[in-house]
Amino acid sequence: MGGLREDAGAWEDAALTRAAQAGDVSALALLLERHRPRMRAVALSLLGPGPDVDDVMQEAALVALRRIVDVRDPEAVGPWLRMVVRNHCRGLLRASWRTRSLDEVPPDEVPLPQDGGTPEQVLESHALRDWIWEAVESLSPTLRLPVVLRYFSTGITSYQQIAEACAVPVRTVRSRLHQARAALARTLADTADCGHEDVLRRTAESWREAHDTLAAAERGEFGKVVRDRYSPGVALLVGGERLGGADLLLAGMDCDLSAGVRQRPRHIVAGRSLVVWEMDLISPADDPDHCPPGVAWIMTLDAGRVDRVSLYHSPRPETPAEPVAA
Repeated sequence: MGGLREDAGAWEDAALTRAAQAGDVSALALLLERHRPRMRAVALSLLGPGPDVDDVMQEAALVALRRIVDVRDPEAVGPWLRMVVRNHCRGLLRASWRTRSLDEVPPDEVPLPQDGGTPEQVLESHALRDWIWEAVESLSPTLRLPVVLRYFSTGITSYQQIAEACAVPVRTVRSRLHQARAALARTLADTADCGHEDVLRRTAESWREAHDTLAAAERGEFGKVVRDRYSPGVALLVGGERLGGADLLLAGMDCDLSAGVRQRPRHIVAGRSLVVWEMDLISPADDPDHCPPGVAWIMTLDAGRVDRVSLYHSPRPETPAEPVAA
């Protein structure tokens, strides 16, 4: 009889997993609820009682939302979910074994698809992406930005990078992500049956806008773009400090173009209220070290117009030290 029960459980897991992969959010919720006790048991066995267990469970649920389409054996979804929990726990344990300051970030342990796709690319492959983005939009601006950078950007994902982009300490990033994950879990449960906006369409439009903006700048028409798409009182921030407004935006773009610096869109994250353009910075051939390797335009929107632009420059790769001659 025990074998029959196990077979029935595997069949139910497979049915729920296939339904979730097809975009049935209620099936995914049931699947997570079925396996929650064993997932939590794994976390408790590795971490012991404490708040870290709740963090790991929330993080694992978000990974399941993003990656359920990657489960190749639906009957084995239980071990897959426990593996996700185990990976997060091991990341926390490795961090605790190292001597480091509070302002350093534990290693990232979010498992990514084997094909190397980003979390956003996985989301775009099925209907869950729109549901998740609606929940992200419901967060306060303070919580929304670290979530978007952590889970949807490609170059600003570590706690340290997010802290620099948001101009806050790493401990604040950890706290805000903890609050955001809890809020997302509640919102996702409350909005499972609601209609959601098409994120894929919005992202495609933002890609076109990024290319159009750079092309206009090349033609000397960046000022028109700013007038048409940005708020009159738009603020430009670097490192969390406001440096100026539209005039400085225009001057900065003109300065880069005059120096031979070009930008190329690499990754786009597009919400209704927050947009991130990750750009490669291409230095002139005669001055290859003129600028950092990349820049992210982190833009907040008000009534569809950009009202704040925060620039985050990717750090230069470290140059290996020259060996000392004996």
